[in-house]
Amino acid sequence: MSALQDRPSVRRLRDALVAAGSSAQVIELAETARTAADAAASLGVEQGAIVKSLVFAVRGQGVAMAVMALVAGDRRCDTLALGRALNIAGKVERADADLVRQATGYSIGGVAPLGHPTHLALAIDSSLARFATVYAAAGHPHCVFATSADELATLTGGVVVEGIGIEI
Repeated sequence: MSALQDRPSVRRLRDALVAAGSSAQVIELAETARTAADAAASLGVEQGAIVKSLVFAVRGQGVAMAVMALVAGDRRCDTLALGRALNIAGKVERADADLVRQATGYSIGGVAPLGHPTHLALAIDSSLARFATVYAAAGHPHCVFATSADELATLTGGVVVEGIGIEI
C-alpha cells in the first residue's frame, strides 16, 4: 500500500466504501485532482464525469449548518435549487474551510462524498447520470474512486435532483 493509500482520510473513505458494500477502489493520480479540470485531465475523461463535493453553510439563528451537493464537474451549483431540494430555510452559501473540515472530516481539495463524521443533508446533480462512470474525491487531492451515479446515490443516501447543476 502506498503512502497516500495509508493516509487516515483515504483509509476512512475506503472503510466507508467497504461498509456500504461497494467494490470501488481508490485510484491514485500522478497529478492533483484538486479541481474538476485537474481530475479530468489526469484521468483522461470529460470534466462532467468528475463529481464535485461541494459543502455549503445554511445560516439560521446564528448557527451554520453544513449541507453537501454532489455536482458534475462541468456544472455549478444553484444554491436556491439546493435549498429547495433539501427543504431547508435560510441563506445557502459556500462553507469556509473550517466548516468543511468539521462537517466532513476532509480538507478542501479532497472532500469525499461519504465517510463523514456525522450525517449531512446531501443532494446529487441528476446530470451525473450522463456518464456510465463518474469519479469522486477519495480523501486526498491525488486520490479518486470510480463509481456510477446510481451507486453514488446509494452510497451517500443523497437525493437525486434535477436543476441543482447549472451549465457553466
